[in-house]
Amino acid sequence: MKIVIPAYQPGVKLLQLITEIKQSCQLELVIVDDGSGVNYLPIFVEAEKLGSKVLHHPMNLGKGAALKTGFQYLLAMGEKEGVVCADCDGQHSVEDIMKIAVETLLSNKTVVLGIRQFNSNVPLRSRLGNSITAKIFTICAGYQLQDTQTGLRGYQAAMLPWLCQLPGERYEYELNILLQLKLAGYAVKEIAIKTIYEQGNKNSHFRTLIDSFRVYLAFLKFTFSSILSGLLDFGLLLFFASRFTELLPAVVFARLISASFNYTVNKYYVFGGLQKKRTSIVKYVLLVLVIMLLNYVFLETLVLTGISLVVAKLLTETLLFMLSYLAQKKLVFIK
Repeated sequence: MKIVIPAYQPGVKLLQLITEIKQSCQLELVIVDDGSGVNYLPIFVEAEKLGSKVLHHPMNLGKGAALKTGFQYLLAMGEKEGVVCADCDGQHSVEDIMKIAVETLLSNKTVVLGIRQFNSNVPLRSRLGNSITAKIFTICAGYQLQDTQTGLRGYQAAMLPWLCQLPGERYEYELNILLQLKLAGYAVKEIAIKTIYEQGNKNSHFRTLIDSFRVYLAFLKFTFSSILSGLLDFGLLLFFASRFTELLPAVVFARLISASFNYTVNKYYVFGGLQKKRTSIVKYVLLVLVIMLLNYVFLETLVLTGISLVVAKLLTETLLFMLSYLAQKKLVFIK
């Protein structure tokens, strides 16, 4: 079992953590210097003196890239047990790191998460950020987690190849792991840990606006893609509805054209799916047929109640938006 700690411009707390780990257990440490610069080299030199393996990035590549560098190193070294990932800023106690390590060793095909307790002592930006992310995560992933941004995690050695091929170079990488783990056949286990914040967590390198945007990017891209496709479908529906006496052919023609546009955008720019094109097309066509049927049923029902076609279309697309997102993410464009 190894401990991987990504570190960007760390303070003396990293050395304190290494010392405490060395005094408490026999776990080996792999520290990844994520381009911290020459001013921080003495800290990494001292980390090596304390018995840690230190890997260096020539420039700052992001937390996700640093974690993958650590995972790739462990793969190359033939790691057989697993890895615990921890942060370098003193937010994880040695006791909790050991707790996650033990649970990881006892588990099988399970990602073990150290879950923080977000009480009034936690900085507002951390409480708010975790709350918003947790709600969006539940919508996107289809299951609930108490803490989606925890950096204290345990993975079995067999997961390392999977971890190395997941997308994301910065903070979004850890969220991508949680979004994809159930699709990859892994379970998740949450273990309560201490919540440690000092001086308002000012040592954190998480940039609230930029990194939050990266974390939410997949969902935002899908939303934008859906809006464009929806506008196209809306315009085509009104056009074909003026040409046909029945609603069904107008719905079919509008949906076929807008769905072709939506498939192309989602495959290459939203999900970046790695499935073979033929497989994803077949699944997407089936999904389109289901969505089209539901679209027609909802539209016809609402119009028959006296609601205008424009309002009925807006209500229908709103109802079908999340169904389409979850189906595409979980079934069509699987990574």
